[in-house]
Amino acid sequence: MIEYLQDNLALYMFFALCVLIYSGFPLGFVLGGTALLFGMIGWGLDVFELVQFFNLVPRIWSDAAENLVLTSVPLFVFMGLLLEGSGLAEDLLHSVQVLLRKVPAGLALAVNVVGTVLGAPIGIVSASVVMLSLVSLPMMMDRKYSAAFATGTIAASGTLGILIPPSVMLVVMADIMSVSIGPIFYGAFLPGFLLSALYFAYMILVAMLNPAIAPPLDVSESNMSWCQFGKVMWEGFMPSAVLLAATLGVIFAGWATPTESAGCGAFATVLLAWRKGRLSRQSVADVVNRTAVTMGLIFVLYCGSNGFSYVFRSLGGDQLVIAFFQSLDIGPWGILAFLMLVIFLLGLPFEWTEICLIMLPIITPIFMILEFGEHVGRADVITWFLVLMAINLQTAFLTPPFGFALFYVKGTAPVAISMNDIFRGCLPFMILQLTGLVLCIAFPEIILWLPKQMIG
Repeated sequence: MIEYLQDNLALYMFFALCVLIYSGFPLGFVLGGTALLFGMIGWGLDVFELVQFFNLVPRIWSDAAENLVLTSVPLFVFMGLLLEGSGLAEDLLHSVQVLLRKVPAGLALAVNVVGTVLGAPIGIVSASVVMLSLVSLPMMMDRKYSAAFATGTIAASGTLGILIPPSVMLVVMADIMSVSIGPIFYGAFLPGFLLSALYFAYMILVAMLNPAIAPPLDVSESNMSWCQFGKVMWEGFMPSAVLLAATLGVIFAGWATPTESAGCGAFATVLLAWRKGRLSRQSVADVVNRTAVTMGLIFVLYCGSNGFSYVFRSLGGDQLVIAFFQSLDIGPWGILAFLMLVIFLLGLPFEWTEICLIMLPIITPIFMILEFGEHVGRADVITWFLVLMAINLQTAFLTPPFGFALFYVKGTAPVAISMNDIFRGCLPFMILQLTGLVLCIAFPEIILWLPKQMIG
């Protein structure tokens, strides 16, 4: 019995975590507490030394506190929170709406464009969805849009920022897997715009088949002089162009690394907020405070995750995971399908940070040895898988009944809009996201083409 426990203690550690994450305690404490508990049990079974706990301090210091890649995370969070209250979204939404005033579902398309353009630098789903909901939902309701179609459009468009670079989630994923962030950023670029294009096509198709769902702009609202039109375009697109140039442009031009682009984007956001008259001492203090709270939560998760993964591996968890998947005898494609299903299901009750910090350390050994033949080269497997995982997690934000984006919309929607309306509106977009995921699996060049062009 003792020998059996010694050989399988890591397995029971994983099962204990699966139970304790539903206890209601903060996940960082659950991860760290599980590591401490099973480290002590391992010491009692003579498979773990207490002195090994001292290794956690330098690991946490080097992996989180001293990690230069992670310095971009608080900058991206700061940028997103400051951008949320700067008024740029309203200007861009109005500009795109005027530009698309004669296109079916023009306002919905405008929301999609704003979610794509500003969702990337905001990079936080809650901030993106709440911002889009506050700005556009009253306008869509005034125009007699279907409640389901309007809320689905907002929720789906708001989740794009978690995938399109620069994205906090991609930075965290690359750091956990100990790979360069550059290929991941480049790899997520085309899939993000693929999903945006699928949304775009769906909105136009729905509006053409049933105009009552998305009524066109009134003729009286669409009339304006060329001078007025030019002013609206300038006020809407110029700040957004500056922001994209400061974040994505400097990366593609080779002037800054993805980590350094966070500083460029934060500085550009400060200038734009100042230009809009939204940069006050109080607003900056509020954003800094919210950034510190967010980073504190992420750091606690990092500490707990680091402790869990270290003890798990010390108890032989890597070998157990590899042996488990080899025993399934389902091949690399079966393993990929199994992991995609597990990640999708985990995405229903948990945030992406929790899933990444729990799953990636456990499944890393698997993807270090998987081979997909000519479909995906060995050197590209990690980039391909991480982007697939990011798309999968984005889908989970929209999946009823637990998708977080659904509750973000409900929290800002009028009482007359029910959760059933939001569920019905998000379901088609969830199917579109799964379609995009399948396309990226079947045609990996959607992910890998740009990294190969930019990095070689």
